[in-house]
Amino acid sequence: MTAPLPARALDTFLDRTLVLGYTKIGLNVRRALPGWPADPAPGALSGRHMLVTGASSGLGTATVEGVAALGATVHLVVRDEVKGARVRDDIASRLPGAVMRLWRCDVGDLEDVRRFAADFGSEVPALHAAVHNAGVMPPERTESAQGHELSMAVHLLGPVVMTEALRPVLTGGRVVLVSSGGMYGQPLRSDDPGFRRGDYSPTAAYARSKRMQVEVLPLLADRWSLDEITTAAMHPGWADTPGVRESLPRFRAVTRPLLRDDAQGADTSVWLSATQPAPPTALFWHDRRPRPVNLVPTTRADEAARAQAWGWLTEAAGLEHPTARTETKEH
Repeated sequence: MTAPLPARALDTFLDRTLVLGYTKIGLNVRRALPGWPADPAPGALSGRHMLVTGASSGLGTATVEGVAALGATVHLVVRDEVKGARVRDDIASRLPGAVMRLWRCDVGDLEDVRRFAADFGSEVPALHAAVHNAGVMPPERTESAQGHELSMAVHLLGPVVMTEALRPVLTGGRVVLVSSGGMYGQPLRSDDPGFRRGDYSPTAAYARSKRMQVEVLPLLADRWSLDEITTAAMHPGWADTPGVRESLPRFRAVTRPLLRDDAQGADTSVWLSATQPAPPTALFWHDRRPRPVNLVPTTRADEAARAQAWGWLTEAAGLEHPTARTETKEH
């Protein structure tokens, strides 16, 4: 259903004002507007497998619960298996009959990602969707096992390597990259993806990695379209996640009454995973609507910068020349 013009205008106004659009106010108002995209049908994911990284807290946990409630068999990908098991058991207590499995993987360690994907692919024949939600914001510049700046490794390199390795079982499926509205404040720094220049800032590093996610999204979507994979990025708005509580205490102190809960922040990830038909590929979403990649001209990347970013990603992630799969699996 297409929203009428006044509803679209109000939706855009909410989006550009940030405080109104990114808090729970924006979601609550949008849900009441004509043309709000319908919820996925009950049981929309029955018989289908879903993978969620960073599943042991915050948005990841809410995403697991959301897709499990729609009938999916959910694979929780976590670093801390003890914490992950508590989350799984807690969700199971609220959703009797939910089918969930725990997997250990450090998304920032590309070798561990490849190990996990090989194990997963040998046991799960068809994956409907992967939601790349794992996130970090280290207080000091930190490197991954392969020597990459950790935010970039967890938010971009790990998800790309994992998706590449899972392509045989993702044919016809969906990929969701959980980004951040914070990326609007950063330009594409393809000249310094490792944040080796200048004074390191945790929030800037986080936002830079999310900016690069969104800038290379069309190229990733084009690559993975050879396997008929729908690719999307989304941002959850301002949610009261563990990351916000730990890394942005001042921001939380000011905005806490307006912050979204985890389920509200995860709403679009769940919707993108389950809505039928599949949403258009290569778009950036917030509150079930496509959103612009830039709000101000100073963050707009040119083709040279985007090509430089793609070249770095291709080398760092070890991407080979894309090839189409010969078999299409049912999702």
